[in-house]
Amino acid sequence: MVESFVIGTVPFNADGWGPPDAAVDGSNTTNLPHNVPFAPFSRSDKLGRIADWTRNFNNPTRSKNPSDAVFDFTHDDSFPASAEDDATFRLVDGKPPPRPKFGPKWRFQQQRQLPQRKDEEVEAKRREAEKERARRDRLYHQNRSNPNGPRREAAVYKSSVDIQPEWNMRDQIPFSSFTKLSFTVPEPEDLQFCGSLEYYDRTYDRTTPKSDRRLERFKNRTFFKVTTTDDPVIRRLANEDKATVFATDSILSTLMCAPRSVYSWDIVVQRVGNKLFFDKRDGSQLDLLSVHETSQEPLPEAKDDINSAHSLSVEAAYINQNFSQQVLVRDGNKVNFDEPNPFANEGEEVASVAYRYRRWKLDNEMYLVARCEVQSVLDVNKQRSYLTLNALNEFDPKYSGLDWRQKLETQRGAVLATELKNNANKLAKWTAQALLASADMMKLGYVSRIHPRDHFNHVVLAVVGYKPKDFAAQINLNPNNMWGIVKSIVDMCMKLDEGKYVLVKDPSKPQVRIYQVPADAFENDYVEEPLPEEEQAQPPAEGVDGEEATATTIDVNDIKIDNQA
Repeated sequence: MVESFVIGTVPFNADGWGPPDAAVDGSNTTNLPHNVPFAPFSRSDKLGRIADWTRNFNNPTRSKNPSDAVFDFTHDDSFPASAEDDATFRLVDGKPPPRPKFGPKWRFQQQRQLPQRKDEEVEAKRREAEKERARRDRLYHQNRSNPNGPRREAAVYKSSVDIQPEWNMRDQIPFSSFTKLSFTVPEPEDLQFCGSLEYYDRTYDRTTPKSDRRLERFKNRTFFKVTTTDDPVIRRLANEDKATVFATDSILSTLMCAPRSVYSWDIVVQRVGNKLFFDKRDGSQLDLLSVHETSQEPLPEAKDDINSAHSLSVEAAYINQNFSQQVLVRDGNKVNFDEPNPFANEGEEVASVAYRYRRWKLDNEMYLVARCEVQSVLDVNKQRSYLTLNALNEFDPKYSGLDWRQKLETQRGAVLATELKNNANKLAKWTAQALLASADMMKLGYVSRIHPRDHFNHVVLAVVGYKPKDFAAQINLNPNNMWGIVKSIVDMCMKLDEGKYVLVKDPSKPQVRIYQVPADAFENDYVEEPLPEEEQAQPPAEGVDGEEATATTIDVNDIKIDNQA
């Protein structure tokens, strides 16, 4: 027989929570549960710990009998008589700690910091850490070949000219002041066209790495690198007061692209009366072409290394000269201009080049005349187009990270982007020279070594043409900013006293300094003082002071090759 379970009556308390007060309403409270503690509470009160239903065998003081898990509420201090003190409230977690998954390594994992919030500050620190890690990796790979040698933390560049103690520094200009300069010049005026041009060979536009062509050597052709004051045409124009400022396209492009330069360079400035001449020294760095100037990958410091900055500059000049003559149609058909080459001797075979003497108006009383060069001509739709020819060179794929023989056909844009990063100054100067000469097209050749350790034999892998204005926009080269830099430097030099000065790019800082030098400075070079105006009335046709104009020819065919078999 099953006994029935009788539920006692539960009195109703209309005045609040809990059982009614017997003293108030006189009801019988004898049927209430006995020996059950009760603490009055409200809805906002927090309850203390009531029971622990987990079994934690890691605690030796706790009973292992599951029936002992329920606490005696009358003797447990964790359940206070009043729930007003919230400080006694705590959670109970009797779960054992997780076991280590990786054995002894767990002691290192316990010291890990909690993941931080990826806000802007954390992201900036992460990027700085990645840059520092990349720098250490470059230094590591650089010093692996010479572990016993000194470790180089940063490339140290030398000044292009030795600063003498007697030189007086007149001013220094940071490159940051060049960025916001802007000046608009009107269309230039052609004063003279000299030399002769050969036609461009269009078959080179179809050159690919699979159908490459061996780079030829033109030992019999002469290349002239004549400075401003040694140019008889410029002397004649200066005597005729055609302008106030005189320069060449290579000097102007160096000034225009100065903020992109890393290596040191120098330009000689001569103030004679109200005229200003920008010259270059004999053996100046302006006659060479920089390689990997703006790259983050350091080049070897040893000058006799074939991949050093100096060796690569000489090699690049050699490649550029030979490439400009190889891509021509050598059938004797030439375009001759009003005057022949002003620097060539009679019967001398000269390179295909035309000199375009142009004049720009800087203000109402100041004009600038510059000698600009174009290397080839092409007839397009019965119209004559002038071309500039330059060559990029690959010396070792491990420095650029791209192998031209594999990437030129499929990823030509990536190759060009890498060259724009590693040779930003050189490409900008070529573009500026093409804009100064108003060339219709600039041809860029991709020339590579036959073997990375052979810097004497090369092949032409591809030739690509660009319009100078479009290419300038692509590389973010602003013509107004270029002319703004030139105008600011001209205005600064016109405020100087008469004499000789030198403008030097600081080898370690992005700035240029101008020094006043003695009148006999660089007298061993071919940079000469301009003759007095009375002696310039009738300059000799063949040159200066009855002598032939000096020409600087970069002939690297006679350079000793140490690694040639």
